[in-house]
Order: sequence, then structure tokens, then C-alpha cells
Amino acid sequence: MILAIDIGNTNIVLGCIDNRNILFTERISTDQQKTDLEHAISVKTVLELHNIKPSCISGAIIASVVPPITSLISSAVKKITGCTAMVVGPGIRTGLNILMDNPASVGADLIVGAVAAIAEYPCPLIIIDMGTATTFAVVDEKKNYIGGMILPGIRVSLDSLTSRTSQLPRISLDPPKRLIGRNTIDSMKSGILYGNASCIDGMTERIMDELGMRTTVIATGGLAETITPLCRQDIILDNELLLKGLLLIYEKNI
Repeated sequence: MILAIDIGNTNIVLGCIDNRNILFTERISTDQQKTDLEHAISVKTVLELHNIKPSCISGAIIASVVPPITSLISSAVKKITGCTAMVVGPGIRTGLNILMDNPASVGADLIVGAVAAIAEYPCPLIIIDMGTATTFAVVDEKKNYIGGMILPGIRVSLDSLTSRTSQLPRISLDPPKRLIGRNTIDSMKSGILYGNASCIDGMTERIMDELGMRTTVIATGGLAETITPLCRQDIILDNELLLKGLLLIYEKNI
């Protein structure tokens, strides 16, 4: 059984994979103030909630975009399972051909998502990850990673809006009943949710125009389930994409 961990700026996603079956997916907050022991307690608690004994874990792999936490989580995994976690980065085989100016600068999360998408879906691909940032990764018809876009995430945009205005309140992210809001809260919900959905529709359309062909579009990340139903493009929701990619990379390196 493999423990797969994706460390993002807002959440740490972890799951256990047994014979290619993802047994669970859970999210805990990314907290740079915690010690490795505190992280170990959090991970151990998640395993216990799913009735998984640490002794059943035979290996672990981590992808991270928060370098200060990577070593702490690695140490936490070692404390719990006794396994030395594999970390996606230089020296790790991914099988992904990256056609970028500086391939080493591509985020581990983007690489992992592309590896999983290529294995499961027809190319060309647009992979959208809706987290702290909203990222677009583009894979061409020859399975080359050719680039993408990075824009502020939904919560980052909303936090900026409410912190810089004196009369706009903090709101939840459940969709409003109608597009045209009839009060401040519904107007904010419509703007942030439908505005981001429209952005995704528009960006995917522009990417397809530049590629000159239709593409498979996949969405993942904490807010993908909220936004994709509001989009007009045909988008596949895959919340397990990064865990699938971590397993594939793990298998390439054992």
C-alpha cells in the first residue's frame, strides 16, 4: 500500500493506494508552523479514521510546491511508517517530455497532473487545477508538456476583494440562484463563481484556437467541483488526478 501526498499552498491532499485502488482522499490544512511531530499526528489520525495501520504502508511519495514543509512531511512519514518518502523533483523519472524554457521550473503538481492525464485521457489535453492559484497545463497531441497559464485562485481573488473594500462582506461559495444578483451577497457570489467559470471557458477556447484543434479538458483541485458545473465547456472532473499521477511516478522509480 502506497501513501501519496500532494502539498499545496492551502491544503495537503493525501490518500492511500492499494493495487491501483485509491482507498481514500483527504485534505488537511497546510500549516508551516507545525513541527514534523505535529504533521505526523495529523497524518496518523487520517490513517486511523480509515482503519489503516501504518505498518501496512510499504512506500510513500510526495509532490510539493511548499519547500519549507516538504522535509517536515517526509520526516513525519518516516516516523509513522518507517518508509523514506520519494519526493518528486530532480532525479525522479516521470516519463514526461517538458518543452519549456526551463523545465526544472515547472511545479511538481503540474508535472504529476500531466503524467496522470496522459495515462488516462486522449491528447491533446488541458489540465486545470483550481487551488490557491488556478493553473492551466497544456499537453499537445504528441504528449509533450508545452506550457500553460497561472492566475489567482478563487479564494485569493475573493480574499483580496473583501480585504480591500470596506462594505463587501466575506461570503460562502455556494452558487447563487440566478446570474444577476439582486443583493450584495448574491452579486458577489455570481461574480466570483460565474466570473471564474467564464474565465475557464474563455481560456480553454483560446488554447484550442492556438493549438488548432479540440482538446480533452480535465479539472481537479479543491474548488473544481464548485466551478466546473457552471462552465459551458465540456470538462471532466477528476479529483483523484494527482494521486493517480503520484502512483504512476512512484512505479517508474522503484
